[in-house]
Amino acid sequence: MSRSLKKFLKIAVPILIGAGLVFYSFSSTSPEDRTKILESIQNADLKWVFLSILIGILSHISRAVRWNYLLSPLGYKPRLINNVLIILTSYFANTLVLRSGEFLRATALTTYESVPFEKGFGTIVTERIIDVIMLMLIIVTALLFQTDVILGILQEKGIGLVGSLALLVTGILGLLIAIRIIKKSTSNFAVKVKNFLSGLLEGVLSIFKMKNKWAFIFHTFFIWICYIAMFWVIKFTVPETTNLPLGAFLVAFVAGAFAMAATNGGLGLFPIVVTAALSVYGVSKTSGDAYGWIMWTAQTLMVVIFGTISFIVLPLLNRNR
Repeated sequence: MSRSLKKFLKIAVPILIGAGLVFYSFSSTSPEDRTKILESIQNADLKWVFLSILIGILSHISRAVRWNYLLSPLGYKPRLINNVLIILTSYFANTLVLRSGEFLRATALTTYESVPFEKGFGTIVTERIIDVIMLMLIIVTALLFQTDVILGILQEKGIGLVGSLALLVTGILGLLIAIRIIKKSTSNFAVKVKNFLSGLLEGVLSIFKMKNKWAFIFHTFFIWICYIAMFWVIKFTVPETTNLPLGAFLVAFVAGAFAMAATNGGLGLFPIVVTAALSVYGVSKTSGDAYGWIMWTAQTLMVVIFGTISFIVLPLLNRNR
């Protein structure tokens, strides 16, 4: 297979999968329900949509500030406006080609701030490691806050408290056995897992070695609080989700985060998994779909509009570089 064909497939396949998921989502919905979903979207209170977008922008600015805390020990301090524009451009790139934004971000940093590619990319990898850890913390938090809901679902499936404990113990033992096997194994997969876990640990420890570690930690939590807040405020656009507890949106957030990582900007998959997560709390499919599409559309429009503007403004702002 030629290199150009591989590149084409890398771009086309995720988009086709996303388009297929969009088609599946709408084709599996009755005409009456589709009408209700569209009406809910049209009647959404735009002030909450714009508030969600504003919170999203704040998270990107905070990420731009935090990036300099990683670059500063390397002897570089890019202009904040360049950081913001580069980050917005990279998110826009990710909606077109999955995971391309990280490379574009490091390349743009080299072009406009003279930071060597490998050093800039290293800070981006560290960021991603920290993001994975934060997502794990949110997953654990969601499980702790929603224990009663999870137990209720298990009871509906015929699994009582004893069965739940047995599943938990089995899961922990399975994890410990898997860790022991991977630790001793020399296979390519085991090496990749060990390198990944080693990178996680190295990324965490690097925070405590930097000069502005507390500012870095503050911005890290602020970014992820913004991500959750973006989800939470959209609940006021759909009547059926207005009174749902925060825990429900933590579960929906985790589902949505995996969808965003799996497809280009969550295309097609995001509303499906968010609807499934909210259905656990009794939200109807039509309301869940409406919420998911409003949330996805608002954030995608933000990324596309501001990303496009950033893509145009960045070289104009740095004409002398």
